[in-house]
Amino acid sequence: MLCSVQTNPMEKLTSMIPERTDYNGWTNYDTWNVALWLQNDEGMYNLVKGNTSYDFCIPALEIVFGKMTPDGVRWMDGKINTDEIDEMLKDL
Repeated sequence: MLCSVQTNPMEKLTSMIPERTDYNGWTNYDTWNVALWLQNDEGMYNLVKGNTSYDFCIPALEIVFGKMTPDGVRWMDGKINTDEIDEMLKDL
């Protein structure tokens, strides 16, 4: 007698959903984290407002707030998508 293997219907459904490669709409966690702090912390917001280049803002962020966000992401982390941050800065 053959045994039939029953599968969980949720396994089949979840296998059909593509794996996400972004983080809350941002390229990755590091980019999202920097964007979150720059948009939601009044001091950081005021420091970067009016700039369109994240790279230009990094030295000032490091002097005023230290080498990283309060969550531990380095302002100069190579994983940060600076093009996305630059786009966000244009909207501030």
